[in-house]
Amino acid sequence: MKHLKMRSSVIAMTALVMMLTTACGTAEKPGSSPTGDAKTSPAASPTAADAKKSTTPVKVVWWHSMSGELGKAVDKLVADFNASHKDVQVEAVFQGTYDESINKMKASMDTKSGPSLIQVYEIGSRFMIDSKAITPVQSFVDADKFDLSQLEDNILNYYKFDNKLYSMPFNTSNPILYYNKDLFKAAGLDPEKPPTTYEDVAKAAQTLSKDGKSGASFAIYGWFMEQFFANQGVEYLNNGNGRTAGATESQVNNEAGVKTLTWWKQMVDNKSAANLGRKTDDTKKAFLAGQVAMTLDSTASLRGIVAGADGKFQVGTASLPKPADAKDGGVVVGGASLYILNNKSEAEQKGAWEFIKFLTTPQTQAWWHVNTGYFPITKKAYDEQLVKDNLTKYPQFQTAIDQLHNTKANKATQGAVMGVFPEARQIVEGAIEEALTGKKAPKDALDGAAKSITEKIATYNKTVK
Repeated sequence: MKHLKMRSSVIAMTALVMMLTTACGTAEKPGSSPTGDAKTSPAASPTAADAKKSTTPVKVVWWHSMSGELGKAVDKLVADFNASHKDVQVEAVFQGTYDESINKMKASMDTKSGPSLIQVYEIGSRFMIDSKAITPVQSFVDADKFDLSQLEDNILNYYKFDNKLYSMPFNTSNPILYYNKDLFKAAGLDPEKPPTTYEDVAKAAQTLSKDGKSGASFAIYGWFMEQFFANQGVEYLNNGNGRTAGATESQVNNEAGVKTLTWWKQMVDNKSAANLGRKTDDTKKAFLAGQVAMTLDSTASLRGIVAGADGKFQVGTASLPKPADAKDGGVVVGGASLYILNNKSEAEQKGAWEFIKFLTTPQTQAWWHVNTGYFPITKKAYDEQLVKDNLTKYPQFQTAIDQLHNTKANKATQGAVMGVFPEARQIVEGAIEEALTGKKAPKDALDGAAKSITEKIATYNKTVK
Protein backbone atom coordinates (compact mmCIF):
# COMPACT_ATOMS: atom_id res chain seq x y z
CA MET A 1 0.00 0.00 0.00
CA LYS A 2 2.87 2.31 0.81
CA HIS A 3 4.38 1.75 -2.64
CA LEU A 4 1.05 2.55 -4.30
CA LYS A 5 0.87 5.81 -2.36
CA MET A 6 4.43 6.64 -3.33
CA ARG A 7 3.73 5.99 -7.03
CA SER A 8 0.79 8.39 -6.91
CA SER A 9 3.05 11.01 -5.30
CA VAL A 10 5.65 10.49 -8.00
CA ILE A 11 3.00 10.88 -10.74
CA ALA A 12 1.84 14.14 -9.16
CA MET A 13 5.40 15.36 -8.83
CA THR A 14 6.25 14.45 -12.42
CA ALA A 15 3.26 16.46 -13.61
CA LEU A 16 4.63 19.40 -11.66
CA VAL A 17 8.29 19.12 -12.65
CA MET A 18 7.93 21.70 -15.42
CA MET A 19 6.80 24.21 -12.81
CA LEU A 20 10.28 24.36 -11.30
CA THR A 21 12.66 23.70 -14.20
CA THR A 22 12.72 27.37 -15.15
CA ALA A 23 13.68 28.47 -11.65
CA CYS A 24 16.48 30.93 -11.05
CA GLY A 25 18.89 28.36 -9.64
CA THR A 26 20.48 30.60 -7.09
CA ALA A 27 21.82 29.36 -3.80
CA GLU A 28 19.44 31.53 -1.95
CA LYS A 29 7.92 30.72 -1.07
CA PRO A 30 3.77 27.86 -1.04
CA GLY A 31 -0.78 27.99 -0.55
CA SER A 32 -3.63 25.73 0.62
CA SER A 33 -3.77 24.01 3.98
CA PRO A 34 -0.90 21.48 3.93
CA THR A 35 -1.67 17.79 4.11
CA GLY A 36 1.76 16.23 3.76
CA ASP A 37 1.51 14.11 6.90
CA ALA A 38 4.07 11.49 7.77
CA LYS A 39 3.67 8.00 6.36
CA THR A 40 5.81 6.65 9.18
CA SER A 41 5.69 7.72 12.80
CA PRO A 42 8.93 8.87 14.43
CA ALA A 43 7.44 7.75 17.71
CA ALA A 44 7.69 4.19 16.39
CA SER A 45 11.36 4.58 15.55
CA PRO A 46 13.94 2.22 17.07
CA THR A 47 14.65 2.86 20.75
CA ALA A 48 18.12 3.60 22.07
CA ALA A 49 18.35 -0.02 23.24
CA ASP A 50 17.54 -1.28 19.74
CA ALA A 51 20.18 1.02 18.29
CA LYS A 52 22.82 -0.40 20.63
CA LYS A 53 22.01 -3.93 19.51
CA SER A 54 22.72 -2.99 15.92
CA THR A 55 26.29 -3.61 14.77
CA THR A 56 25.93 -1.43 11.68
CA PRO A 57 25.35 2.30 12.13
CA VAL A 58 22.35 3.84 10.39
CA LYS A 59 23.42 5.67 7.25
CA VAL A 60 21.79 9.03 6.49
CA VAL A 61 22.39 10.46 3.01
CA TRP A 62 22.10 14.26 2.98
CA TRP A 63 21.76 16.08 -0.33
CA HIS A 64 22.83 19.72 -0.17
CA SER A 65 23.62 22.67 -2.44
CA MET A 66 26.50 24.28 -0.57
CA SER A 67 29.59 24.67 -2.77
CA GLY A 68 33.02 26.24 -2.29
CA GLU A 69 33.75 27.47 1.23
CA LEU A 70 30.17 26.72 2.27
CA GLY A 71 30.66 23.13 1.14
CA LYS A 72 33.76 22.85 3.30
CA ALA A 73 31.76 24.17 6.28
CA VAL A 74 29.08 21.51 5.64
CA ASP A 75 31.73 18.78 5.51
CA LYS A 76 33.11 19.96 8.85
CA LEU A 77 29.64 19.78 10.47
CA VAL A 78 29.14 16.26 9.16
CA ALA A 79 32.57 15.14 10.34
CA ASP A 80 31.90 16.51 13.82
CA PHE A 81 28.53 14.77 14.00
CA ASN A 82 29.89 11.43 12.78
CA ALA A 83 32.73 11.56 15.31
CA SER A 84 30.25 11.92 18.16
CA HIS A 85 27.47 9.61 16.93
CA LYS A 86 28.64 6.07 16.26
CA ASP A 87 25.09 4.74 15.77
CA VAL A 88 24.28 7.22 12.99
CA GLN A 89 26.62 8.24 10.18
CA VAL A 90 25.79 11.06 7.76
CA GLU A 91 27.06 11.19 4.19
CA ALA A 92 26.85 14.68 2.66
CA VAL A 93 26.47 14.74 -1.12
CA PHE A 94 26.61 17.97 -3.13
CA GLN A 95 23.86 17.96 -5.78
CA GLY A 96 24.41 21.26 -7.57
CA THR A 97 22.07 24.23 -7.33
CA TYR A 98 18.82 24.09 -5.41
CA ASP A 99 16.94 23.60 -8.69
CA GLU A 100 19.19 20.75 -9.78
CA SER A 101 18.95 19.06 -6.40
CA ILE A 102 15.14 19.18 -6.17
CA ASN A 103 14.78 17.85 -9.71
CA LYS A 104 17.15 14.98 -8.92
CA MET A 105 15.02 14.22 -5.87
CA LYS A 106 11.90 13.98 -8.05
CA ALA A 107 13.65 11.58 -10.39
CA SER A 108 14.74 9.38 -7.47
CA MET A 109 11.40 9.03 -5.71
CA ASP A 110 10.48 5.67 -7.27
CA THR A 111 13.83 4.18 -6.37
CA LYS A 112 16.07 3.79 -3.33
CA SER A 113 18.69 6.13 -4.75
CA GLY A 114 17.35 9.31 -3.19
CA PRO A 115 18.43 11.01 0.03
CA SER A 116 17.20 10.61 3.60
CA LEU A 117 17.52 14.36 4.12
CA ILE A 118 17.53 17.20 1.59
CA GLN A 119 18.27 20.93 1.72
CA VAL A 120 15.62 22.89 -0.20
CA TYR A 121 15.45 26.64 -0.82
CA GLU A 122 12.69 28.55 0.92
CA ILE A 123 10.72 29.12 -2.28
CA GLY A 124 10.40 25.36 -2.73
CA SER A 125 8.43 24.99 0.52
CA ARG A 126 4.91 24.80 -0.97
CA PHE A 127 6.03 22.24 -3.52
CA MET A 128 7.73 20.02 -0.94
CA ILE A 129 4.58 19.94 1.20
CA ASP A 130 2.29 19.30 -1.77
CA SER A 131 4.54 16.46 -2.93
CA LYS A 132 3.54 14.26 0.06
CA ALA A 133 7.16 13.04 -0.06
CA ILE A 134 8.19 14.26 3.39
CA THR A 135 7.71 13.46 7.05
CA PRO A 136 6.98 16.81 8.73
CA VAL A 137 9.65 17.75 11.25
CA GLN A 138 6.79 18.55 13.65
CA SER A 139 6.21 14.78 14.04
CA PHE A 140 9.71 14.35 15.45
CA VAL A 141 9.43 17.53 17.52
CA ASP A 142 6.26 16.20 19.19
CA ALA A 143 7.59 12.67 19.72
CA ASP A 144 10.86 13.94 21.19
CA LYS A 145 9.26 16.85 23.13
CA PHE A 146 11.85 19.05 21.40
CA ASP A 147 11.65 22.65 22.62
CA LEU A 148 11.09 24.90 19.59
CA SER A 149 11.08 28.01 21.81
CA GLN A 150 14.89 27.85 21.83
CA LEU A 151 14.87 28.76 18.13
CA GLU A 152 14.35 32.17 16.52
CA ASP A 153 10.60 32.84 16.11
CA ASN A 154 10.92 34.99 12.98
CA ILE A 155 12.91 32.22 11.29
CA LEU A 156 10.61 29.38 12.34
CA ASN A 157 7.52 31.33 11.22
CA TYR A 158 8.41 31.05 7.56
CA TYR A 159 8.52 27.24 7.64
CA LYS A 160 5.34 26.85 9.72
CA PHE A 161 2.02 26.15 8.03
CA ASP A 162 -1.13 25.98 10.17
CA ASN A 163 1.27 26.19 13.13
CA LYS A 164 3.01 23.01 12.03
CA LEU A 165 6.73 22.85 11.23
CA TYR A 166 7.46 20.93 8.04
CA SER A 167 11.21 21.45 7.79
CA MET A 168 14.02 22.69 9.99
CA PRO A 169 15.63 26.02 9.03
CA PHE A 170 19.30 25.60 8.19
CA ASN A 171 20.98 28.46 6.32
CA THR A 172 19.09 31.71 6.87
CA SER A 173 19.69 35.24 5.62
CA ASN A 174 17.93 38.48 4.69
CA PRO A 175 18.95 41.58 2.69
CA ILE A 176 20.50 44.73 4.10
CA LEU A 177 21.78 47.99 2.65
CA TYR A 178 25.56 48.21 2.32
CA TYR A 179 27.15 51.63 1.91
CA ASN A 180 30.60 53.16 1.46
CA LYS A 181 31.28 55.32 4.53
CA ASP A 182 34.22 57.04 2.87
CA LEU A 183 32.11 58.19 -0.10
CA PHE A 184 29.40 59.38 2.31
CA LYS A 185 31.91 61.50 4.18
CA ALA A 186 33.41 62.90 0.97
CA ALA A 187 29.92 63.89 -0.22
CA GLY A 188 29.17 65.72 3.03
CA LEU A 189 26.81 63.04 4.32
CA ASP A 190 26.97 61.66 7.87
CA PRO A 191 28.52 58.16 7.54
CA GLU A 192 26.92 57.17 10.85
CA LYS A 193 23.40 58.08 9.69
CA PRO A 194 22.57 55.97 6.63
CA PRO A 195 19.28 56.48 4.78
CA THR A 196 16.38 54.30 5.90
CA THR A 197 13.51 55.40 3.65
CA TYR A 198 12.99 55.37 -0.12
CA GLU A 199 12.97 59.14 -0.07
CA ASP A 200 16.25 59.39 1.86
CA VAL A 201 17.94 56.79 -0.34
CA ALA A 202 16.95 58.71 -3.48
CA LYS A 203 18.22 61.99 -2.02
CA ALA A 204 21.50 60.46 -0.83
CA ALA A 205 22.02 58.70 -4.19
CA GLN A 206 21.84 62.03 -6.04
CA THR A 207 24.30 63.64 -3.61
CA LEU A 208 26.70 60.68 -3.98
CA SER A 209 26.55 60.56 -7.78
CA LYS A 210 29.61 62.49 -8.93
CA ASP A 211 33.10 61.99 -10.30
CA GLY A 212 31.92 59.07 -12.43
CA LYS A 213 30.47 57.21 -9.47
CA SER A 214 26.84 56.12 -9.01
CA GLY A 215 25.01 56.73 -5.77
CA ALA A 216 23.50 53.25 -5.81
CA SER A 217 23.00 50.02 -7.72
CA PHE A 218 20.53 47.27 -6.85
CA ALA A 219 20.56 43.98 -8.73
CA ILE A 220 17.33 43.07 -10.55
CA TYR A 221 16.52 40.27 -8.13
CA GLY A 222 12.98 39.11 -7.41
CA TRP A 223 13.94 38.41 -3.80
CA PHE A 224 14.43 42.14 -3.24
CA MET A 225 10.91 42.96 -4.48
CA GLU A 226 9.48 40.33 -2.13
CA GLN A 227 11.40 41.92 0.74
CA PHE A 228 10.25 45.45 -0.16
CA PHE A 229 6.63 44.24 0.12
CA ALA A 230 7.22 42.61 3.52
CA ASN A 231 9.02 45.70 4.80
CA GLN A 232 5.86 47.72 4.03
CA GLY A 233 3.69 45.15 5.80
CA VAL A 234 2.02 44.30 2.48
CA GLU A 235 1.17 40.79 1.31
CA TYR A 236 2.63 39.57 -1.99
CA LEU A 237 -0.20 37.08 -2.69
CA ASN A 238 -3.89 36.92 -1.84
CA ASN A 239 -5.38 34.64 0.83
CA GLY A 240 -3.01 35.83 3.54
CA ASN A 241 0.06 35.47 1.36
CA GLY A 242 -1.08 31.95 0.50
CA ARG A 243 -1.11 30.91 4.16
CA THR A 244 -4.77 31.18 5.25
CA ALA A 245 -5.78 29.37 2.04
CA GLY A 246 -4.10 28.46 -1.20
CA ALA A 247 -2.91 31.52 -3.10
CA THR A 248 -4.83 32.16 -6.33
CA GLU A 249 -3.61 35.62 -7.26
CA SER A 250 -0.37 37.60 -7.43
CA GLN A 251 -0.52 41.09 -5.89
CA VAL A 252 2.84 42.29 -7.18
CA ASN A 253 1.07 45.05 -9.12
CA ASN A 254 -0.56 46.68 -6.10
CA GLU A 255 0.35 50.09 -4.68
CA ALA A 256 3.38 48.81 -2.76
CA GLY A 257 4.84 47.24 -5.89
CA VAL A 258 4.21 50.23 -8.14
CA LYS A 259 5.60 52.65 -5.53
CA THR A 260 8.75 50.54 -5.17
CA LEU A 261 9.42 50.14 -8.89
CA THR A 262 8.67 53.82 -9.59
CA TRP A 263 11.19 54.87 -6.91
CA TRP A 264 13.79 52.48 -8.33
CA LYS A 265 13.19 53.60 -11.93
CA GLN A 266 13.40 57.30 -11.06
CA MET A 267 16.89 56.78 -9.62
CA VAL A 268 17.99 54.92 -12.76
CA ASP A 269 16.44 57.58 -14.98
CA ASN A 270 18.21 60.48 -13.24
CA LYS A 271 21.51 58.56 -13.29
CA SER A 272 21.82 58.40 -9.50
CA ALA A 273 21.52 54.59 -9.63
CA ALA A 274 23.20 52.26 -12.10
CA ASN A 275 21.34 49.32 -13.62
CA LEU A 276 23.91 46.50 -13.72
CA GLY A 277 21.47 43.68 -14.47
CA ARG A 278 20.28 40.64 -12.54
CA LYS A 279 23.42 39.36 -10.83
CA THR A 280 24.22 40.42 -7.28
CA ASP A 281 27.83 39.44 -8.01
CA ASP A 282 28.00 42.35 -10.48
CA THR A 283 26.65 44.94 -8.05
CA LYS A 284 28.93 43.56 -5.35
CA LYS A 285 31.99 43.92 -7.57
CA ALA A 286 31.02 47.48 -8.47
CA PHE A 287 30.52 48.32 -4.80
CA LEU A 288 33.89 46.86 -3.79
CA ALA A 289 35.55 48.73 -6.66
CA GLY A 290 34.20 51.99 -5.24
CA GLN A 291 32.05 52.60 -8.33
CA VAL A 292 28.74 52.66 -6.43
CA ALA A 293 28.12 54.04 -2.96
CA MET A 294 25.12 51.92 -1.91
CA THR A 295 23.91 48.42 -2.78
CA LEU A 296 21.62 45.69 -1.52
CA ASP A 297 22.90 42.21 -0.73
CA SER A 298 22.33 39.26 1.55
CA THR A 299 23.49 39.26 5.15
CA ALA A 300 25.38 36.09 4.20
CA SER A 301 27.64 38.25 2.00
CA LEU A 302 28.71 40.52 4.86
CA ARG A 303 32.03 38.94 5.73
CA GLY A 304 33.07 38.74 2.10
CA ILE A 305 32.12 42.36 1.44
CA VAL A 306 33.90 43.68 4.55
CA ALA A 307 36.99 41.63 3.70
CA GLY A 308 36.87 42.77 0.07
CA ALA A 309 36.76 46.43 1.11
CA ASP A 310 39.56 46.06 3.68
CA GLY A 311 42.26 48.64 3.06
CA LYS A 312 40.10 50.49 0.52
CA PHE A 313 37.12 51.91 2.41
CA GLN A 314 34.95 51.37 5.46
CA VAL A 315 31.71 49.44 4.96
CA GLY A 316 28.54 50.58 6.66
CA THR A 317 25.29 48.61 6.92
CA ALA A 318 21.69 49.72 7.30
CA SER A 319 18.26 48.12 7.36
CA LEU A 320 16.35 47.52 4.15
CA PRO A 321 14.77 50.87 3.16
CA LYS A 322 11.01 51.42 2.91
CA PRO A 323 8.65 54.31 2.12
CA ALA A 324 8.38 56.93 4.85
CA ASP A 325 4.65 56.20 5.24
CA ALA A 326 4.94 52.40 5.28
CA LYS A 327 3.07 50.23 7.76
CA ASP A 328 4.83 47.97 10.24
CA GLY A 329 6.72 45.19 8.55
CA GLY A 330 10.16 43.68 8.34
CA VAL A 331 12.09 41.13 6.39
CA VAL A 332 11.31 37.60 5.24
CA VAL A 333 13.96 34.97 5.82
CA GLY A 334 15.77 33.64 2.78
CA GLY A 335 18.02 30.64 2.41
CA ALA A 336 17.00 27.01 2.86
CA SER A 337 15.74 24.36 5.25
CA LEU A 338 16.06 20.60 5.75
CA TYR A 339 13.34 18.07 4.86
CA ILE A 340 13.19 14.42 5.93
CA LEU A 341 12.03 12.11 3.11
CA ASN A 342 9.29 9.60 3.97
CA ASN A 343 10.31 6.82 1.55
CA LYS A 344 13.20 5.89 3.82
CA SER A 345 13.16 3.51 6.77
CA GLU A 346 12.09 4.68 10.21
CA ALA A 347 15.68 4.21 11.37
CA GLU A 348 17.01 6.51 8.63
CA GLN A 349 14.39 9.14 9.34
CA LYS A 350 15.18 9.02 13.05
CA GLY A 351 18.88 9.25 12.21
CA ALA A 352 18.21 12.33 10.06
CA TRP A 353 16.35 13.88 13.01
CA GLU A 354 19.33 13.21 15.31
CA PHE A 355 21.54 15.07 12.84
CA ILE A 356 19.07 17.96 12.68
CA LYS A 357 19.11 18.24 16.48
CA PHE A 358 22.90 18.35 16.40
CA LEU A 359 22.74 21.20 13.88
CA THR A 360 20.46 23.25 16.17
CA THR A 361 22.73 23.23 19.23
CA PRO A 362 24.10 26.64 20.27
CA GLN A 363 27.68 25.50 19.73
CA THR A 364 27.03 24.19 16.21
CA GLN A 365 24.99 27.25 15.26
CA ALA A 366 27.68 29.60 16.59
CA TRP A 367 30.33 27.87 14.50
CA TRP A 368 28.10 27.79 11.38
CA HIS A 369 27.24 31.50 11.76
CA VAL A 370 30.82 32.65 12.25
CA ASN A 371 32.15 30.57 9.36
CA THR A 372 29.39 31.29 6.83
CA GLY A 373 27.66 34.55 7.75
CA TYR A 374 24.23 32.91 7.97
CA PHE A 375 22.07 33.70 10.99
CA PRO A 376 22.17 31.39 13.99
CA ILE A 377 18.70 29.83 14.23
CA THR A 378 19.23 29.14 17.95
CA LYS A 379 18.87 32.08 20.34
CA LYS A 380 21.56 30.94 22.78
CA ALA A 381 24.17 30.88 20.00
CA TYR A 382 24.55 34.61 20.62
CA ASP A 383 25.82 33.80 24.12
CA GLU A 384 28.73 31.80 22.70
CA GLN A 385 32.08 33.61 22.95
CA LEU A 386 32.76 32.75 19.32
CA VAL A 387 29.77 34.82 18.22
CA LYS A 388 30.59 37.68 20.60
CA ASP A 389 34.12 37.86 19.22
CA ASN A 390 32.79 37.79 15.66
CA LEU A 391 30.47 40.71 16.36
CA THR A 392 33.41 42.67 17.71
CA LYS A 393 35.29 42.01 14.50
CA TYR A 394 32.26 42.56 12.25
CA PRO A 395 30.05 45.10 14.08
CA GLN A 396 28.16 45.62 10.81
CA PHE A 397 26.34 42.33 11.45
CA GLN A 398 24.45 43.91 14.35
CA THR A 399 22.29 45.58 11.70
CA ALA A 400 21.22 42.18 10.40
CA ILE A 401 20.47 40.86 13.89
CA ASP A 402 18.45 43.96 14.82
CA GLN A 403 16.54 43.85 11.54
CA LEU A 404 15.53 40.23 12.11
CA HIS A 405 14.51 40.83 15.74
CA ASN A 406 12.64 44.07 14.94
CA THR A 407 10.53 42.39 12.25
CA LYS A 408 6.83 42.53 13.15
CA ALA A 409 5.21 39.12 12.87
CA ASN A 410 2.35 39.18 10.36
CA LYS A 411 1.36 37.40 7.15
CA ALA A 412 3.50 39.82 5.13
CA THR A 413 6.69 39.08 7.03
CA GLN A 414 5.90 35.38 7.43
CA GLY A 415 6.47 35.23 3.69
CA ALA A 416 4.47 34.49 0.57
CA VAL A 417 4.08 30.83 -0.44
CA MET A 418 3.14 29.33 -3.81
CA GLY A 419 4.06 26.23 -5.75
CA VAL A 420 5.42 28.18 -8.73
CA PHE A 421 7.60 30.60 -6.79
CA PRO A 422 10.88 30.03 -8.66
CA GLU A 423 9.16 30.77 -11.96
CA ALA A 424 7.23 33.70 -10.47
CA ARG A 425 10.47 35.24 -9.25
CA GLN A 426 11.87 35.23 -12.78
CA ILE A 427 8.69 36.81 -14.14
CA VAL A 428 9.01 39.65 -11.63
CA GLU A 429 12.64 40.13 -12.60
CA GLY A 430 11.55 40.46 -16.21
CA ALA A 431 9.01 43.12 -15.24
CA ILE A 432 11.59 45.10 -13.25
CA GLU A 433 13.91 44.92 -16.26
CA GLU A 434 11.15 46.20 -18.59
CA ALA A 435 10.51 49.18 -16.32
CA LEU A 436 14.13 50.11 -15.65
CA THR A 437 15.02 49.99 -19.37
CA GLY A 438 11.97 52.06 -20.33
CA LYS A 439 10.15 49.36 -22.29
CA LYS A 440 7.09 49.65 -20.04
CA ALA A 441 5.80 51.93 -17.31
CA PRO A 442 6.17 50.41 -13.81
CA LYS A 443 2.40 49.79 -13.43
CA ASP A 444 2.11 48.18 -16.87
CA ALA A 445 5.13 45.96 -16.29
CA LEU A 446 3.82 44.76 -12.93
CA ASP A 447 0.28 44.28 -14.30
CA GLY A 448 1.71 41.91 -16.89
CA ALA A 449 3.76 40.06 -14.29
CA ALA A 450 0.78 39.68 -11.93
CA LYS A 451 -1.41 38.31 -14.75
CA SER A 452 1.23 35.78 -15.82
CA ILE A 453 1.95 34.60 -12.27
CA THR A 454 -1.76 34.29 -11.46
CA GLU A 455 -2.24 32.09 -14.53
CA LYS A 456 0.64 29.84 -13.51
CA ILE A 457 -0.68 29.55 -9.95
CA ALA A 458 -4.05 28.43 -11.38
CA THR A 459 -2.37 25.74 -13.48
CA TYR A 460 -0.36 24.53 -10.50
CA ASN A 461 -3.38 24.43 -8.20
CA LYS A 462 -5.34 22.33 -10.72
CA THR A 463 -2.43 19.90 -11.00
CA VAL A 464 -2.14 19.52 -7.23
CA LYS A 465 -5.88 18.83 -6.89
